[in-house]
Formats: sequence, structure tokens, C-alpha cells
Amino acid sequence: MPGDDKTQPIVIKRIKKSAGGHGGAWKIAYADFVTALMAFFLLMWLLGSTTKAQLQGIAQWFKNPEKVSLMGGPGSGSSNSILPGGGSNLTKTVGEEQRGAKPNSTQLAQSAAAVDRKNLENLQKVLDQQIASNPLLNAFRHQLLVSITSEGLRIQVVDSAKRPMFALGSTDLESYARSIFQAIAPSLNRLPNQVSITGHTDALHYQNGGKGYSNYNLSAGRANAVRQVLVQGGLDESKVLRVVGMGSAVLYDPQNPDSPLNRRVSIVVLSQEAAAKIVRNQQAERSVASAAAAARTISAGVH
Repeated sequence: MPGDDKTQPIVIKRIKKSAGGHGGAWKIAYADFVTALMAFFLLMWLLGSTTKAQLQGIAQWFKNPEKVSLMGGPGSGSSNSILPGGGSNLTKTVGEEQRGAKPNSTQLAQSAAAVDRKNLENLQKVLDQQIASNPLLNAFRHQLLVSITSEGLRIQVVDSAKRPMFALGSTDLESYARSIFQAIAPSLNRLPNQVSITGHTDALHYQNGGKGYSNYNLSAGRANAVRQVLVQGGLDESKVLRVVGMGSAVLYDPQNPDSPLNRRVSIVVLSQEAAAKIVRNQQAERSVASAAAAARTISAGVH
């Protein structure tokens, strides 16, 4: 009231603001953070367990994804892409093989024969280089004849009128010829192919008319003498498939039967096919001989 000197009390009213405006927002933010963190650790785990080949394949796809949409296929450059097959061999660039299609026996045989011939041609180059670089072999280059034949790689060492390999009518190798065979022996081990050794003589015959020791005995003895020297020089003995004496049946120079060129030793690194054919023929001959022996036994028993 006016005029009343009593002071009225001052009332202070505190208003508590409601927390409802942001009470749950932090939960959503925290959930997003945890989800992102899980995704990050999952990505790190995947990157750690992925091979280098797969990583490069993924990178290649992202660099050029249009190739897939325009050309089709499961990956960028389907024939060479490392995405479908994976693996760690990043140098492999051959195209994909058609699933379910397998080469037949003829194709496999042709492929094996081609590889075998290529190996023999490479061995020929090695021998040619060895002859050219070795002074001992190069000195007798005209007596060393190296060529590819239907049987394999043939190395012929022929006689010279001035420097024969063997003494007349003998199976003893001269020292220079022994050195030649010892020098080439290790090279014959470069391939798993087996070896055939054949001796030849000229057309001069012994005075006994072939009823005793003949050119066949001489050529076979000379072929075996070469075999012994090759083995001593390092040739694996198990690689020798056959040692043959042909006498004068196959002359190198038919126009001159008495020529020293006809006196020679032929070493053939056999192709796989030629070696298999020789073995088959020997087995067939043995079967025929066994059948004939059995027939004679039965016939003797009947009588």
C-alpha cells in the first residue's frame, strides 16, 4: 500500500529447460561411428587376406570397367584377366582353355613329337658350337657330320685316308679318335633320349669269303669300342639302346665302295618315337621266337 514502509520480498523463479531437444541424438551419432569403425576393420581384414594377384585384378577392373559393359565377360579382358582364376602367377598371359575340351591322343603325340624335335635341334646347335670352340674337334671338323634325320640327331665320325679312326682291320681306336668321342660324350647326356651306335666298313672283304671273321664282326666290334669310350667319357651307360654292326651294307659313298668315307661310326640320339619303335620291334621278335620255341617243344613231345 502506498505509504507502507514495509519492503515486499523479491521472488526469483528458476525455470528448468527441458532436455528433450537432444536427448537421443548422440546415440545415433555413436551408432554411425561404431558402424563405420566396423566397416573399416572389416576392410582392413579383407585387404590383409587378399593376394597380390587379386588386388591387381580388382584395380584393373576399376581402371577400365567399360570394357565389361561394352564387350561382355566376367572381367576386364576375360581371356587374360586374373580375376576369374586368381592365383599368384602374374606373368601368365595365355588365353583361357575351353572347359570340357581335352586334346585327343593324336594331338598329344604330335605335341610331344614337336617338343622332342625342338630339343634335338637345340642339341645340334650345342654340338656345333662345341665343335667350333674346341680346337681338338675343330681340327677334324670335316670328319664330323652332324644332322637331323627321321630317327633323331645323327653324329657321324668318318674315316680319312690320311687319318683313319682305326688301324686296318682292327677295333682299337686311334688316340685322336678316342679324344673326339670323349669330348662329345657329356653333351649326349643333355637330353633323356636314348642312343644308338652303328659301325660301318667299306666294301673290301676278308679273303675267307665271309665264312669266318667278316666286316659285320669288324663293324660291330668298332661300334662297341666307341660305346666303351663314350661311357668312359661320361655318357650314361643306361642311355645306350643298341650297338649294331652293319658291315658294308649301307655305304656312305655308294659310287666309291672302297672310299674311306664308308668306314665310319654313326651315333644317333634317338627321338622318343624312334626309340619306342625299336623297343616294340624287339618285343615283337622276342614274342615270335618264344612262340616258335613253344611250337617246337610241343612238336617234339607229340613225336
